[in-house]
Amino acid sequence: MLDKTLFFVSAVFFLAGFVKGVIGLGLPTIAMGLLAIVMPPVEAAGLLILPSLLTNAWQMIAGPSLRPLVRRLWPTMLMVCLGTWAGSGLMTGVGARYGTVLLGGALALYALMGLFSVRFTLARARERILGPATGAITGAITAATGVFVIPAVPYLQAIGLEREELVQALGLSFTVSTLALSVNVAAAGGFDVAMATPSLVALVLAGAGMWIGQIARLRLSARLFRLCFFIGLLLVGVHLVGRSLA
Repeated sequence: MLDKTLFFVSAVFFLAGFVKGVIGLGLPTIAMGLLAIVMPPVEAAGLLILPSLLTNAWQMIAGPSLRPLVRRLWPTMLMVCLGTWAGSGLMTGVGARYGTVLLGGALALYALMGLFSVRFTLARARERILGPATGAITGAITAATGVFVIPAVPYLQAIGLEREELVQALGLSFTVSTLALSVNVAAAGGFDVAMATPSLVALVLAGAGMWIGQIARLRLSARLFRLCFFIGLLLVGVHLVGRSLA
């Protein structure tokens, strides 16, 4: 990896870790969105696996509600895996060039939902059908783009979890998505010995950014930061779509 690219990757993962430290999510979204500017999505996903897995696994096990969340969400998580594996090859196949368009569109949609504070409420009785459907769609988008926020995050926000339960459920969902994606990336040859050093650098910088972000969370206005975050995400998404269609 060229020095300039390594510097860019390092800055991206520090920024992504910082955002995750402040608002509890955003590491894969920001990382994939920015890395797609300088490398193919499958390579970006390969770099993302280790930092995403470890930071999200920590978020998943840190709360007190993991067992009941697994009992409640396992059908959704199962379909995330099946949807991701069913889409194996979407990043590298004939339609791979459209992956960046889909990624940009997913980022822009997520940003607009955040900017307009779009929230849904879902009755628990409907989880039996909508949960697996959400998981399958999330898996397909994950397979194509490496981003696993849509529609998983809005769904988890809609099912009435308490704040700490929601944070832990996000960690569970992101961990499962990362593990499922790693199978696709391995099958596509996205793991390379030459990427070991950049991956470790990404992990360290994401961890450092997350630590600093957690400190900043106590001092910054969460509302202002979320506004800046979603505007920035919208610009990245629009840029990726525009660049791919040009």
